[in-house]
Amino acid sequence: MYTSGKYSSRGPALIPRMKTKHRIYYITLFSVVLLGLIATGMFQFWPHSIESTADWTLDKRSVHDAPLIRLPVSSPIPERGDLSCRMHTCFDVYRCGYNPKNRIKVYIYPLQRFVDELGVPISSTGLSREYNDLLSAISDSDFYTDDVTRACLFIPSIDVLNQNSLRIRETAQALAMLPRWDKGMNHLLFNMLPGGPPDYNTALDVPRDRALLAGGGFSTWTYRQGYDVSIPVYSPLSADVDLPERQPGPRRYFILSSQTAIHREYRAELERLKEENGEALLLLDKCSNLSQGAASARKRCYKGQVYDYPQILQARWFWEAYFSSMKAIGLTTLQIINDRIYPYAARTYEQWNNPPVVKWSSVNSPLFLPLIPPRAPGFTAVVLTYDRVESLFRVITEISKVPSLAKLLVVWNNQNKSPPEETLWPKISVPLKVVRTKENKLSNRFFPYDEIETEAVLAIDDDIIMLTSDELQFGYEVWREFPDRLVGYPGRLHLWDHEMGKWKYESEWTNEVSMVLTGAAFYHKYFNYLYTYKMPGDIKNWVDAHMNCEDIAMNFLVANITGKAPIKVTPRKKFKCPECTAIDGLSLDQTHMVERSECINKFASVFGTMPLKVVEHRADPVLYKDDFPEKLKSFPNIGSL
Repeated sequence: MYTSGKYSSRGPALIPRMKTKHRIYYITLFSVVLLGLIATGMFQFWPHSIESTADWTLDKRSVHDAPLIRLPVSSPIPERGDLSCRMHTCFDVYRCGYNPKNRIKVYIYPLQRFVDELGVPISSTGLSREYNDLLSAISDSDFYTDDVTRACLFIPSIDVLNQNSLRIRETAQALAMLPRWDKGMNHLLFNMLPGGPPDYNTALDVPRDRALLAGGGFSTWTYRQGYDVSIPVYSPLSADVDLPERQPGPRRYFILSSQTAIHREYRAELERLKEENGEALLLLDKCSNLSQGAASARKRCYKGQVYDYPQILQARWFWEAYFSSMKAIGLTTLQIINDRIYPYAARTYEQWNNPPVVKWSSVNSPLFLPLIPPRAPGFTAVVLTYDRVESLFRVITEISKVPSLAKLLVVWNNQNKSPPEETLWPKISVPLKVVRTKENKLSNRFFPYDEIETEAVLAIDDDIIMLTSDELQFGYEVWREFPDRLVGYPGRLHLWDHEMGKWKYESEWTNEVSMVLTGAAFYHKYFNYLYTYKMPGDIKNWVDAHMNCEDIAMNFLVANITGKAPIKVTPRKKFKCPECTAIDGLSLDQTHMVERSECINKFASVFGTMPLKVVEHRADPVLYKDDFPEKLKSFPNIGSL
């Protein structure tokens, strides 16, 4: 007591006594600071649905700073959802308008916290980390715009990824309160978990008017074809998955199912397919003999054999491009919608499904070219040759007379002999380039050489000296109107031999054609890329090994891609080379014709179908047979049969 009294008696002498109002002020300030530090620590370490500031809104505010919106009980509720909606009935494409990049603009609503009149939130989790990642990815993409007047598609900041965390009625009311909702027109909702057991809903139950739904778990009853987008269900366990590169060679399994907890009816159907197809189908399920946890989630089993998941899928490119993250899922969804709105600039099947091994930026698919390509660029003639120099020079001389020739490329296929010296070549008015190949392969004629700068390519052999410049120019003019077709001169036909039970190659003169010889044919350079890099199976290697049928392979390829027949031009039915002998030409060998029937059967087997189309059609110049002065005709000299 004495010591305490002594200390207190010295206090006033050292520290002036504060006035009461000042003391209260500092105590209050200290309390506020202390509470702020405590609150900061709680938000930093206490579990919550989103931790950091989201960078997808213009004002970059976090979920905790979002304004609070109270929903009156009488707030309107959207309709359940129109199952008849399609892009032409429930989506306003005119809002997207025209833009040079053919890319939709997406607006993300500012973040708001919706509660009912009692202050209860519409969701038990608020904004999930996954939905925040998705919105952030979209805001960083070329699709995003912060100008609502330029937007074609609107994405609410209301998280409906997991229906189990939502209050259905209140969530629907919150959607209806969005300023540009307009019965859900041009709005996109993302939902991955429409419901769990025992109901297993297949679509979001939240009433949503006409809004598009990117959902996981659709059934044929709830999915609106060409309108909704079916997306995978993202798992946080996939964040650190590193899939191996696919090994060369054919895949071991034709179908592989690794999904667990599949509905019993779907499981029964898979089991039936397994019985019918044997080892071609691998049906995996959860491992019952492993302890539960993150480690077991990365395993799948079949009859006691354990497989690493998802490594067993062997589909690294697909995984990384479309499944590995919320970013991949979100941007893929927008690209699908973008392709529907701008179909003429949509991604091709190959771009969606094949890894980008080849740089396609320098070539456009002929399926999406302007209606008629411009005449100015002309065409590049690609002449495949071995050592028939005299005939080659005659071909070069004749082709050089064609007005639309832009460049001439000679593919020298002889590795044992050098091409003639530069001074010996014909003098022509267009660039002439000689490319020496490393191996003598017929497929070299269809390689996508960098020297080919025009859209149109004329493939021509070194012995085709009989075509006139009018025939060639007319063939090019026809190709300009049909840039997705093979346009050639002599036609050929495939027939079904009922006695032998297989396809047969027919070279006799008929009114029907299903192929044109590429000894002289126009086509789009895009098909050089497909022939070289995307030809199915071992067709390309087979052609090179047998030195035959590269023209049939190209006809199969083009017909399979376009679904269209080639176009035969002018009355010519054959290439007649009076100076060629059996020693000179491949096509004069007796086994050559037999092999060509074998080619058709092999190629049909590899393609899994017969893509060739039979037509009775030929394109001739106007006034071709009219009794009219020759000098007034555009193409007077188109040759004979």
